[in-house]
Amino acid sequence: MKACILTLISLLALLSSAPAIQIERWWPAATETALNAAGSNRGELVNALARVPAGQRDAMCFLIENMPPVDLVSMKADFLLAHVAQAHSDLASAPWSKQIPREIFLNDILPYASLNERRDDSRAKLREVAAPLVKDCTTPSEAAQVLNRSIFKKVNVRYSTKRKKAAQSAMESMEGGLASCSGLSILLVEACRSVGIPARVVGTPMWTNMHGNHTWVEIWDGDWHFTGAAEPDAKGLDRGWFKGDASKADDTKPEHRIYASSFKKTGLAFPLVWDLSIQWVPAVNVTARYTAAAKPDEGKIKVLIRVVDKAGGKRIAAPVFLTNTDSGKILTGISTDEAADHNNLLIFSLLPGERYRLEVTGKDKTVRSEFTVEKTPEQIITIHIGE
Repeated sequence: MKACILTLISLLALLSSAPAIQIERWWPAATETALNAAGSNRGELVNALARVPAGQRDAMCFLIENMPPVDLVSMKADFLLAHVAQAHSDLASAPWSKQIPREIFLNDILPYASLNERRDDSRAKLREVAAPLVKDCTTPSEAAQVLNRSIFKKVNVRYSTKRKKAAQSAMESMEGGLASCSGLSILLVEACRSVGIPARVVGTPMWTNMHGNHTWVEIWDGDWHFTGAAEPDAKGLDRGWFKGDASKADDTKPEHRIYASSFKKTGLAFPLVWDLSIQWVPAVNVTARYTAAAKPDEGKIKVLIRVVDKAGGKRIAAPVFLTNTDSGKILTGISTDEAADHNNLLIFSLLPGERYRLEVTGKDKTVRSEFTVEKTPEQIITIHIGE
């Protein structure tokens, strides 16, 4: 027993006298500055830097240098190494890989998060679903549209205000099956990035018509193009029910601007309406791109039709007919149900002073009403169907 104790003591002494493993510092001063802010987690980040392949070093430095404080003190080496390797593999497998500039890859494919959502391995799960869907696509735009049409059904996630929280990771949305427009956008961005499509979350804190906030997605294909998450338009990108509202954004007022998320620090914070105290999500002001597309309204008024089931109190999809009582001209459409964003309503552009007969058919009941188009920026008409 005594001999065993003496042997153990000798072994401990030998280990304590052995020189510490030296890691040669190859990273730049900006990365070292970030490491100094990592506190007790510095060792994990240094470990990631020491083990990352030479061809991926700039990517690891990019992540560490631009990490928000909450990630600097918590991110683990194994997660970062696996993520960086996967991001490079995702891009390399895309037919358009050589068309993606390195700076776009670093900021809009590589990052492990978009906003303040939970940090997890959502991308690996999404790639399993997304890759087969886009295997025949030849451009980022084509692939993004395929994903927007199909991915949400594949992972069984739909829009709902009953989701657990606004900024859910893709994995959280898949676990719960419900997501807000922000959660849907995060999921679509992550799905796009998982197959080498540069993508980012975009949104406004408040529409100028004061109808609330909204979040959507932009994808890069030579330039940035937008689409509503889980709201694909059959005619392609740069379309959506919110395009008119976005064209009226006000760059002179921060609450009415349009912001694109960024992982790289920009000096501007993405306004998270669910927690405005968070100022560490970088953003780019992209308001001008949306307002530049504004077209003269030719004096027309935006009339929005909301159809609600009186018994359940929820929006329902129903045929809507508008008949101009003077000219007899008939306009038709389908109202939106609860699967659509709460601001996404059936829209008609009408001239002020015109009179219309409104007819809505739901289930076995038809409701008729008449209205005159008011001289106001927009007019909302709610029709209740049911007993």
